[in-house]
Amino acid sequence: MVDFQATVSKKSNRKELGVTTLVVGASGATGRLLVEQLLERGQYVKIIVRSTANLPVIVMSHDNLSVIDASLLDLSDNEMAQHVSGCVALVSCLGHRLSVKGIFGSPRLLVVDATRRLCNAVKANKPKELVKFVLMNTAGNSNRDLNEHISFAQRVVIGLFRLLLPPHVDNQNAADYQRTQIGQNDESIEWTVVRPDNLINETETTEFAVHPSPIRSAIFDAGVTSRINVGCFMADLISDDTTWNEWKGKMPVIYNKKTRNSIRRKQVEFSFLTSST
Repeated sequence: MVDFQATVSKKSNRKELGVTTLVVGASGATGRLLVEQLLERGQYVKIIVRSTANLPVIVMSHDNLSVIDASLLDLSDNEMAQHVSGCVALVSCLGHRLSVKGIFGSPRLLVVDATRRLCNAVKANKPKELVKFVLMNTAGNSNRDLNEHISFAQRVVIGLFRLLLPPHVDNQNAADYQRTQIGQNDESIEWTVVRPDNLINETETTEFAVHPSPIRSAIFDAGVTSRINVGCFMADLISDDTTWNEWKGKMPVIYNKKTRNSIRRKQVEFSFLTSST
């Protein structure tokens, strides 16, 4: 069991007066961009990370940031409930790294286990107001609440992914947990599952489009989505009620409208396998 007092940094002891969002997966390539954007919008942000080495100085030195040094799934249920207490929103940018260990090693159920435990922690606190839960996922995962068109060839490939690649199953099960276990009328939680297509790195936000379902094949005709645009859209969901009301209970798909530079193959990573790196 993790020692609760030992894992909380001194910055976490400040009184949180503003809107607080808890972000897990905050040290990942997309998560840290989301944290930076939330802080720029004046929000209080709490993060649970094993290491802060990947977080920029501008984030770590921000007065509105609280850091809990811990491995998320090592926290006890009581600790988890304490950390989500008072948060108006939770965001999961967790995913599996594109390496042999990341794809086939433990924990294989990182995303779904974290989603389930965070939701249980929210419910244990019996919040007076509904808590937002934003789950970063992948365009390679279909929304089974809708009749999304998937070609036979893509179904075959996705079936092989499910058999051979544990991260795809993990991402799918996490989204299914929100759809089927939390659903549309939960007393404590509202949710949205954000589905980017192939992730690329860009230094500035650009125009992007959001759709209820994929408009192209994530396997055979993939679009691109910059991580910074994903962070921007998730920050919009947290900070703008109009955006939230449009997409709550749904699984929006986000694409860049136009890439600023030509996309090199080595920049494009298979987002249907991982969503955090």
